[in-house]
Amino acid sequence: MLHHFPFYLSLIVIIIFLIMLANKVKVAYPIFLVLAGLAISFVPGVPVISIDPELIFIIFLPPLLYEAAWNTSWKELWRWRRIIGSFAFLIVFLTATVVALVANYMIPGFTIALGFLLGAIVSPPDAVSAGAILRFVKVPKRLASILEGESLLNDASSLIILRFALIAVGTGQFVMHEAALSFVWMVLGGIAVGVLIGFVFFKAHRLFPTDVNTDIVLSLVAPYIMYIAAESIESSGVLSVVSGGLFLANRKHLFLSNSSRLRAENVWESLCFILNGLVFIADRSGSAGNNGESE
Repeated sequence: MLHHFPFYLSLIVIIIFLIMLANKVKVAYPIFLVLAGLAISFVPGVPVISIDPELIFIIFLPPLLYEAAWNTSWKELWRWRRIIGSFAFLIVFLTATVVALVANYMIPGFTIALGFLLGAIVSPPDAVSAGAILRFVKVPKRLASILEGESLLNDASSLIILRFALIAVGTGQFVMHEAALSFVWMVLGGIAVGVLIGFVFFKAHRLFPTDVNTDIVLSLVAPYIMYIAAESIESSGVLSVVSGGLFLANRKHLFLSNSSRLRAENVWESLCFILNGLVFIADRSGSAGNNGESE
């Protein structure tokens, strides 16, 4: 691992350069990172960057979701809640179903359970790409609010489908009423856990004196606590982080000083800047390249 450190350091420099170049030419930076990842995968001797999916869920996903929720307008989210809900849940479920049926029909030996597994992977649009592209495309505020709100929730619905599909593939059976009850628990339990932990953090800030550094560290650990707590009771960690992030963001002026908010925003922007870049470039180079050594 240590002898690959120069490679990872170079990778971060490449990510920064590509994002700067994307901003210069007014192109959404995920495009540059995807192309760079593909190019790196074909360079002889370069290690294949493969990230364990569990590592992505536990390390990358919570802070990225939390930062997105923190910067989302609760007013706009509530205003377009019906459209956002239908896009994030109904459309994702419908897309996954269509993918499952088509895959089952077109691919010999491909079961419905495997089809839903594939549908859960391909049905949700990428939230990071959508946000990056919206910065360069002039769209009505209503449409931007809907897309940003939908991107917060579609990962939750797709991960729920993924979990049920994995159970069906592993056991060979699918019980509808049990799945329905599990779905309700995952949604309501995830939201409840996120709001509860957010409330605890809110009260802790109000009751105990904190400084800027303490505020920033608490904001960094909050999404991980929300995610792990929800997953430990088999509810949705994604919805937990999103709901907890929205709860705290809607009250940030009540428990954070101006200095804490400004410095925390800088820290979070830098953190998510690197995390997004690593996910994009590593995902593409790891999926396309099998030339080097797997990490």
